[in-house]
Amino acid sequence: MAWDKKFEELLREYLPFLGADEPLEADTDLRVSGLDSLGAVELLGSLESAYGIRFVDEALSLDTFATPAVLWDTVARLRTAA
Repeated sequence: MAWDKKFEELLREYLPFLGADEPLEADTDLRVSGLDSLGAVELLGSLESAYGIRFVDEALSLDTFATPAVLWDTVARLRTAA
């Protein structure tokens, strides 16, 4: 499932090593692209606000923030459950 524009815009704010002209691929390594632990916490808050969701305990793992595809799948699942 492809993510929406809002998700990509939010995510890119926390990826300082990903150039504006570089594509954000489903398997882009978010940590290599500059997402650190503080950024992950801030991103989580931004996603919760933007999508009206709450990350539950099982979603709060490093694996959730590994790639855009995994993170978007989590957001989509939480939106469906809400």
